Amino acid sequence: MFVTYLSVAVFLGMMGYTCHYAVTHRQEMINNSYNGRQELFIAQNTRGKIYASGGQVLAETQTDEKGKETRVYPYENLFAHAVGYASKGRFGIEAQSNYYLINSNARLSDKVEDEIAGEKYPGDNVFSTLDVGVQEVAYQSLGIYKGAVIVTEPRTGRVIAMVSKPDFDPNQIDEIWDELLADKESSVLLNRATQGLYPPGSTFKIITALEYIRENPDTYGQYSYQCSGRFTHGEDVINCYHGTVHGSVDFTKSFAKSCNSSFANIGLQLDRTRFGDTLDSLLFNGKLPVSFAYNQSSLVIDRNTSDSDVMQAAIGQGTIQITPLHMNMITCAVANGGILMKPYLVDCVKNAEGTVVKQFEPATGGRLMSEEEAQILNGLMQEVVRSGTGTKLSGLTYTAAGKTGSAEYNNVKEDSHAWFTGFAPAEDPELCVTVIIEGAGSGGDYAVPIARRIFDEYFGV
Repeated sequence: MFVTYLSVAVFLGMMGYTCHYAVTHRQEMINNSYNGRQELFIAQNTRGKIYASGGQVLAETQTDEKGKETRVYPYENLFAHAVGYASKGRFGIEAQSNYYLINSNARLSDKVEDEIAGEKYPGDNVFSTLDVGVQEVAYQSLGIYKGAVIVTEPRTGRVIAMVSKPDFDPNQIDEIWDELLADKESSVLLNRATQGLYPPGSTFKIITALEYIRENPDTYGQYSYQCSGRFTHGEDVINCYHGTVHGSVDFTKSFAKSCNSSFANIGLQLDRTRFGDTLDSLLFNGKLPVSFAYNQSSLVIDRNTSDSDVMQAAIGQGTIQITPLHMNMITCAVANGGILMKPYLVDCVKNAEGTVVKQFEPATGGRLMSEEEAQILNGLMQEVVRSGTGTKLSGLTYTAAGKTGSAEYNNVKEDSHAWFTGFAPAEDPELCVTVIIEGAGSGGDYAVPIARRIFDEYFGV
């Protein structure tokens, strides 16, 4: 008898769990390609539109006189990775918001009329956070280079622009699919903004500086170093970019001038267990609080990490891999007083009549650093623009703060990715921009001008 009761209890428990899971994971279940209900929705409803924040149509379904549906992307390549595609699988917002796009919350009376006319119900429409003007400037500024740009609001987490190159025309995805899959070198389908993994170069000095400040809260301002253009420790040698001799530098100047020798010296002074804890708190080696596809950044530092590896990590080289998205999130936390807001791409979902079905609100991703630490880093990043490697952003109608990077990615010293990550206005940040240009060289020479064009567009300069 006990076994019978136990079996019934287990059965009822499993039923309860299944019902609860079906309710709480409704979107995932319907989006699953093995779920027949998805095909039912597709057959019953016309896929909804995707809009930019300004109301421009980014994706829509057009139906010809024979009833054939075609997914159309009016801006062609411009939003290729952010908006994505809805055939040959799904990607971008098309994948993230598939559940809403294939559903219809049209009024019952309108559904009855469509039923009588033999027409499909209109799907719900998704309104993204993307700004067409900023996206166009970011896209055009990246030009023929491979790389990525991501632009966000640090106070809210709204993604204003997201560009990845090389790109493709989603209107032609069916025709070019086999060609794209066969292209193993350029990785056209990869969204470099969220999935591209790169050495961060000197942009990582934001993190090294944070750790040094944490370990030396009362004395970091007393730091000094005499730079000869290289730092030697045992058999390891760290060179400053192009062998530049920075001379006598304090902590602020080390950061502003991006002195590799000084930061290698700083790296060796850090407690490696505490450094590893800081990396974990900044979301390395773990999940990011976002609802779209991304790759995890990675770097492990612990008590067993060698001096050589610590020196490399301190200047953003070695085994570090980070996405532009993750670097942007850390930068946003600095801009937002230490608090990370979760990045998001969709503002709301509306039915065909314009009634809001789902509203997405800004949400915190947690505190990554104290307000005081964020203020100190903000000051250091302002000095980069005033007197350091980011002076192409100085003397404007707005104040900017940031960090450049020139990240070596092979054994040829001259080959480096150009990075910039920063925000403006520095005293009350509204916009955060992260740029990487593959193989371009100096971040100050190539990435900073792109960031400036984006800030100029946003602030109407």
